[in-house]
Amino acid sequence: MSESQNFAEFISRIRAGDTSAAEQLVREYEPLIRREVRMKMIDSRVNRVYDSIDFSQAVMASFFLRAQQGEFELRDPRDLVRLLVTMAKNKIASGARRLLSEKRDGQRDEYSPPMFEQVPDVTDTPSRVVELVDLIQEAKRRLTEEESQLAEYRHQGKSWEEIAELMQSSPSACRMKLVRAFDRVTQELGIGDE
Repeated sequence: MSESQNFAEFISRIRAGDTSAAEQLVREYEPLIRREVRMKMIDSRVNRVYDSIDFSQAVMASFFLRAQQGEFELRDPRDLVRLLVTMAKNKIASGARRLLSEKRDGQRDEYSPPMFEQVPDVTDTPSRVVELVDLIQEAKRRLTEEESQLAEYRHQGKSWEEIAELMQSSPSACRMKLVRAFDRVTQELGIGDE
C-alpha cells in the first residue's frame, strides 16, 4: 500500500471517529503545533495568559470536529501539517485579539479565556480523545437533517459535484451550507474562531 493510500485511510479513520487514529494524530502532530505556537507567541502579554497547550488543544478540537464534517481535502501529510499550522496561527491571532480587546491595560492577570473552557486537559490523552469524540457527537446532534446529509456525503468521500447532484443544488451552495453549519455549531459549542 502506498503512502498516499495509507494517509487516505488514516484520514478516513479520523473522519469515522476512530479513537486510535485520533490518538495517533495527537501523538504525532501535537508537538509540531506546540512548537509552531511557541515560535509565534511573541507578545509577552499573550504569553502570560496562554500556553502552547491551550492553542494546540483548541486546534485539535476544531480539527477533529471539522474533519468529521468532511470540510478538509487532505492528500498527504504535508497538507495536514500546513492545515494544522495555519489553524494554530489563526487561533493565536484570535486569542490575542480577544485578550487585548478585553484586557486593554495588559496588567490584570485574572483573565479567563472562554475559548478554552471546553477543551480537555492534555495530561489525559485517552480521556481527552474520548471528550473530543463526545464533542463531535454533540456537534452532529446540532446539525439539521439537510446539514447532516451533506456532512454524511462528505464523510463518504463524495466530491462537491457529486453531492450537488444528489442534493439538486450547486457545488458551491452545498459547500457553503456545510461551512455555515460548521461555523454555527462551533460557535454554539464555544470552540470557534472569532
